[in-house]
Amino acid sequence: MWTKENRRIYERRGLRYPSDLTDEEWALVEPLIPPAKRGGRQRTVNIREVLNGVFYVLMTGCQWRALPTDLPPKSTVHEYLGLWEWDGTLARLHHALFVAVRELAGKEASPTAAIIDSQSVKSAGKRGARIDPSGYDAGKKVKGKKRHIVVDTLGLILAAHIQPADVQDRDGALPVLKEVRRLFPFIVRIFADGGYQGAATAAAVRELGAWHLEIVKRSDTAKGFEVLPKRWIVERTFGWLGRCRRLAKDFENLARMALAFLRLAMIRLMLRRIARYRKS
Repeated sequence: MWTKENRRIYERRGLRYPSDLTDEEWALVEPLIPPAKRGGRQRTVNIREVLNGVFYVLMTGCQWRALPTDLPPKSTVHEYLGLWEWDGTLARLHHALFVAVRELAGKEASPTAAIIDSQSVKSAGKRGARIDPSGYDAGKKVKGKKRHIVVDTLGLILAAHIQPADVQDRDGALPVLKEVRRLFPFIVRIFADGGYQGAATAAAVRELGAWHLEIVKRSDTAKGFEVLPKRWIVERTFGWLGRCRRLAKDFENLARMALAFLRLAMIRLMLRRIARYRKS
């Protein structure tokens, strides 16, 4: 519920665009951005403005050529985004903020429980020499890509994969769970919906580690909307991601760039959460 106190905390007045970084948010990000390479021509671009351009595209969902002229050129912004995705800067930034948010919530840095789910999104019209394949999700009647995410009990993304929409949930879960196992070895319980049910899936999960896969089902007698234990957390995360217009459809030719924007959406959320906490 919006109150005068809440509006004062969440308002972003005084910024050129609502997507711009505040001074508090930039102070969190700046130490994690790699410096310019030694030798050659010195870096002249303002990295803070580059990040503002990336977040502008993420929040508004505009085309690259529609970037405002008071931001760096689209080629510069797009090149830095590709570089940070390639050299792991986005992954390191995401992980550092993830640990900070969990510590602010009074939790251990590494979670012990997680929730997995997927979201099928329609593909937009695309052109180019390189386009990663899409698929058709017959259950959701969606032609496009599937976002497979694993979140902790706070709703923060632990790992994510982008796959064609025709990949079954029980098959698409294994690659992302392997990544979660590598990054967060203390997880002991995974919550999932009925799409992940089956002896083969449970056996594959056990092979990854001492995990217990718990299927949270909707009651057969339930009518209308029902909040399901633990599953609502990952659904809320998809709702958070939906606030970024760039994620409304699958606009990216490459799956790795779609994953980059997914990480950026969570980075944006965690940056604002930490900055609000420090400000208050």
